[in-house]
Amino acid sequence: MNTVQASPYPYPLPAKGSGNRVALVIIDMQRDFVEPGGFGAALGNKVEPLRKIVPTVAGLLKTFRELRFPVIYTREGHRPDLSDCPPAKKRRGNSTLRIGDRGPMGRILVLGEPGNDIVPELRPEAGELVIDKPGKGAFYATNLQERLKELGITHLIFTGVTTEVCVQTSMREANDRGYECLLVEDGTESYFPDFKRATVRMIQSQGGIVGWITTADRLTDSLRRTYG
Repeated sequence: MNTVQASPYPYPLPAKGSGNRVALVIIDMQRDFVEPGGFGAALGNKVEPLRKIVPTVAGLLKTFRELRFPVIYTREGHRPDLSDCPPAKKRRGNSTLRIGDRGPMGRILVLGEPGNDIVPELRPEAGELVIDKPGKGAFYATNLQERLKELGITHLIFTGVTTEVCVQTSMREANDRGYECLLVEDGTESYFPDFKRATVRMIQSQGGIVGWITTADRLTDSLRRTYG
């Protein structure tokens, strides 16, 4: 069996020749969260830790594209009229800018605004799936489940931000739907290091109750050895 060195035990990969069943999921690597002036910074967070993972995710993206494996992006955002943004979500937090307010990169967390774009280093290519989601999880109020079924995907590799919120929520949603989930530890980040460490422990606890944990180098080596 082909595997990736992972915790709590090796992550099984589909057999070569069984189709492109492994997909890279890049969660919310959008300017509103990763760059100064966006929603993350408006909440009082330092965005520099999130910027650190961009080269790592870019390296994985290059590998998946070379292997012609699916890549899936998510963006958290709302319609311009905010009809899909619950009032409780808009009110929450003690920030200088709220969802829908105009900031340095346009209206905060609104679809089509500059801040809602994926950072340039990870910009999607034609044919890559981009899921716009109004909530934390990638499956809530989206067509992601249907698209994964169409593509025949069984294994999801998770990267992106933030580890304890949108990444973990999406990974738990995927786990409940039967996907084999792997988190790339150095391909995800949080504004709060302690939150990331706790999330990584939770995911792999109890024999991998949510999924597996690995590093980008281990994953890349295994993918190229198995499918290259």
